[in-house]
Parts: sequence; C-alpha cells; structure tokens
Amino acid sequence: MRYDRAAFRAVIEETLRGVPAELRQAVDNLEFLLAEWPTPEQLGSVGLEDDDLLFGLYEGTPIPDRENDVPVLPDIITLFWGPLLEACETEEELREEIRKTILHELAHYFGFDEDRLDELGYG
Repeated sequence: MRYDRAAFRAVIEETLRGVPAELRQAVDNLEFLLAEWPTPEQLGSVGLEDDDLLFGLYEGTPIPDRENDVPVLPDIITLFWGPLLEACETEEELREEIRKTILHELAHYFGFDEDRLDELGYG
C-alpha cells in the first residue's frame, strides 16, 4: 500500500479536529513530525529493539512536569510511516492506527504514563 506524506498529514489534521476543543486549546508548543523509521536511540528511549515496530513517539516535557517560568523547546510527536505501513493491510486499518497513535502520544503530552493509558484502553 502506498501512502504519501500529504495523506499522512491529512489524517493527522482530521484526528486533531476530532479532539475535544478544551484539549485542543490546551495544546501549546507541540510539533508533529513524520519520519520513515525510528532511530535506534528513539527505540531505546522506550525500551524497544531494532526489530520492534514503533508507530509514534512523544518527546518533550509533559504538561504536568513543566515549571511555568522555565521556557522549553517545542515538544514533538513523531509518526513513523514505515512501521505503520508494514503493520496495516488496508487504508481503513492504517487510518485507524494513525488516529490511535496520535491520541496515544497526545496523552503522553498531557502527562499520562503507559500504565494509565492501558487502564483507559489506549495502550
């Protein structure tokens, strides 16, 4: 299946429009990036190995951990299209996995850890 950067960006925008307004308004200093594959360092930062599939990664300081008077670099959510395309067989499946990945990484931005995401069904 082929899926170009514009199609990925369109799904990101569509997903963000579906996020409740109060959460969208709370998003500040956050960038979305697309990369083909995660680096070994990115995989290692979440305890994965080279052959593991990582669909997305949040890098930054979660909102609850920020100090109000300390400026921070933009937080980054990266989507990795190589693993997503490898794992999904249909466009519908791909769009749903992109949506789930974005919501999962946004939850990290808002301070949710993996255990809490599992409890909420976003693990």
